[in-house]
Amino acid sequence: MPTIITIKNLSFNYGQTEILKDISFAVESGDFIGLAGPNGAGKTTLIKVILGLLPITKGEIELFDKQQKNFSDWSKIGYLPQKLATINSLFPATVNEVVALGLLSGKTLPKRITKNDQKKVGAILEELGISDLKKRMLSELSGGQQQKVFLARALVSSPEILIFDEPSTALDPESRESFFKLIKKLNEKKGIAILLITHDTSYIGKYANKFLYVDKELIYFGKFSDFCRSAKMNSYFGKYEQHIICHQHN
Repeated sequence: MPTIITIKNLSFNYGQTEILKDISFAVESGDFIGLAGPNGAGKTTLIKVILGLLPITKGEIELFDKQQKNFSDWSKIGYLPQKLATINSLFPATVNEVVALGLLSGKTLPKRITKNDQKKVGAILEELGISDLKKRMLSELSGGQQQKVFLARALVSSPEILIFDEPSTALDPESRESFFKLIKKLNEKKGIAILLITHDTSYIGKYANKFLYVDKELIYFGKFSDFCRSAKMNSYFGKYEQHIICHQHN
C-alpha cells in the first residue's frame, strides 16, 4: 500500500522539556489508526508536529513521499482539531459557509468560492446526510450535527487522510457511535486513511485496524489484534488491564 506519512526517529522538545522521543511509524493508504496514550503523553503534540504547526526538534517526517518542509499540497490532509477550536461553535456562519472554508487552503489569491465549489459543498453535505442543514446557523446545531459539519469541511477538498484529535469527547454515546460508523464507512468505501486520537482504548478497537500507543516515546504500533497478545503492552499495562481492554474490544 502507498505510504502517506512516514515518521523517522522523531523527537520534540518544549525548551528543555522532552515531549516526544525517538518515535518512528508509518501511515499507509487505507489505514485506520487509533492513537492513544495517557494525559500528557504528547499525542496532540505529535499531530501538530506532523502538520507543521510545531517544529521538529530531531528526526524526519515525509508526507506523500516528500520531506515535510517541501510539502505544499495540504488539501490532501483533512484535520479536525481538539474541541474544534479553529472555529467557535457560536461563529456567525451557515453550515454551507463553514463547509466552503475547507476549500480555501487549496486556492491562490484571491481566495473566492466559485459555483463549482458550491457544487462540491452540496455534494459532500448530501453524502453525509446533512443537506437539510445547509442554511442553518452553526450555533443552532447539536454537538453531533456540528461534528458532521466539521467533518464535511475536512472532506470537501477530497483528502487522502483525515486526522482527528479526540473527535467524540463532547458527544453523547449515540452520536459517538454514529460518528465512528460514518468515518469507518469513509475509510472502507473511499479508502481514506484515518489517524484518530482517543482516550478510549477499548472502544477504538471496534473500528481501527491498527493501534499506536505513545507515552512520550513509542510504546506500541501494529495491529490491534496483535496488541492484545503483546508482551510489551502486558508489561506496560499489566496483564489484568490489558485483558479488560481486549475483552471489551472483542
